[in-house]
Amino acid sequence: MPFFMMVCTDKPGALELRKTTREAHLAYVRDTGCVVQAGPLLDNAGEMAGSLIVLDLPDMDSATAWGMNDPYAKAGLFADVRLQEWKKVIG
Repeated sequence: MPFFMMVCTDKPGALELRKTTREAHLAYVRDTGCVVQAGPLLDNAGEMAGSLIVLDLPDMDSATAWGMNDPYAKAGLFADVRLQEWKKVIG
């Protein structure tokens, strides 16, 4: 299956929203089983300010659907989401 990279930028001032939806997001990641790597992007103060997620899914439609069903997305956390197919070369 191909890999898809999601780079998500939080809305300004949304740290508390991220924190309150984090457990639901982590459960979704765990339960869907298609996340290869993931972690928060950090701002200059070292606070969570976005997400980088690598998905192992069959196609762009599946990756888009996964992203739309993420509790973070459903809560309106993100100001911007970039989804693109990614080719693993190292690692």
